Amino acid sequence: MSEEITPDPEVYAAAIAAGDSERMARAKAKSAAVKKARKAAGIPSPAQQAAAAASAPAAAAPPAAAAATADAPAAAAPAPAAAAAAAPAAAGGGTSTLTRATPLSPAERQARVAAATAGKGGGGRGLSGEMTHRLLAMVPPEGIQRVERTQDDKVNVWPHLLLEEFVAVLACLAFLTVFSTLVDAPLLDLANVNLTPNPSKAPWYFLGLQELLRYYHPMIAGVLIPGIGLGILMAFPYLDKNPSMRPANRKFAIMLFTWFMMFSAILSTIGSLFRGPGYNFVFPWQKGLYFEF
Repeated sequence: MSEEITPDPEVYAAAIAAGDSERMARAKAKSAAVKKARKAAGIPSPAQQAAAAASAPAAAAPPAAAAATADAPAAAAPAPAAAAAAAPAAAGGGTSTLTRATPLSPAERQARVAAATAGKGGGGRGLSGEMTHRLLAMVPPEGIQRVERTQDDKVNVWPHLLLEEFVAVLACLAFLTVFSTLVDAPLLDLANVNLTPNPSKAPWYFLGLQELLRYYHPMIAGVLIPGIGLGILMAFPYLDKNPSMRPANRKFAIMLFTWFMMFSAILSTIGSLFRGPGYNFVFPWQKGLYFEF
């Protein structure tokens, strides 16, 4: 019997066709191959070995009974173990023994494990020449616990952050230089306290608040509403403690900031383009554009 056991292909195909798993089909095919090898080598099956071991005490009992002595049970007791050990040897020798009636001792078990792990392919013959098999288990991917990698990578402020900020400053400086060159922003005449320009508009970045003053009391438009908006922005990190940096996971934060920006942009646009003399609502394509930088 060779050390490498080739599974029986017919049994394997029949087991696969019957719906068994690949591992079960391979086990059945290998078992069938072992049985065929036993039969070809004339090695009795484990059932036959057990039957021989059971019949051995019966054969040894008559001599013990004929002796008719008081120590007959003690003399007949070792017979099963001796018969069990002698039967496989008589059938095919020590190298063909695959099973044994008595349990293995710890030393024998350790020797078998060492011999199995030292062999190629996970199996082979042990120190005593007995065939050993190495048990393998297939673990499904779902059974493996996946550990998410924590974000522990850190970068230094210099040069990673300061370099990007320096490039941003240069970009803003270039934009302001080009914009101030193309757009004329001359100085006006000296202010006359007796003459108020009509319409009188605040700088563009305050036109949103000026638009609120058109509808509400100065305390509400200039203090209460801006204070509530700034308070919500300052308290927002404590309300939304989501540590994710992906936009898909920060929908609430994006929605709130978008709402704040759109609210400010709409008010500033109305105050810049749709307000004329007397700060009344006008259409710029009918009355002209009352807006200066």
